Amino acid sequence: MSAKAEHYDVIRKPVITEKATMASEANAVVFEVSIDANKPMIKEAVEALFNVKVKAVNTSVTKGKVKRFRGQMGKRKDVKKAYVTLEEGNAIDVTTGL
Repeated sequence: MSAKAEHYDVIRKPVITEKATMASEANAVVFEVSIDANKPMIKEAVEALFNVKVKAVNTSVTKGKVKRFRGQMGKRKDVKKAYVTLEEGNAIDVTTGL
C-alpha cells in the first residue's frame, strides 16, 4: 500500500495526553482526524501510513467551547478523535515523526 495525499488529510496528528498514553497500554493509538472522516476511511489511512493491521476504530467528537477572544465571543472548532485499536504484534511509535 502506498501513502496517498488523502490519507494525510484524514489523519491530522496524534493526540498525546494522559488518557491517550493509558490507551496505548491496551494496544490503541489516538489520532485527531478530519471531522468528516468515517471509520473505514480512518482504518484505511492508518493501515496505509503506518503499515499495521487495525482491529477496531472508535471515534468521538468533542464540541468546540465558547470562549472570549480579545473581548469578543468566539467558538473553538469541533474536534474528532479516533481511538485505533491495533492487532496483536503491531505498534505505532507516536513520539517519532512520520
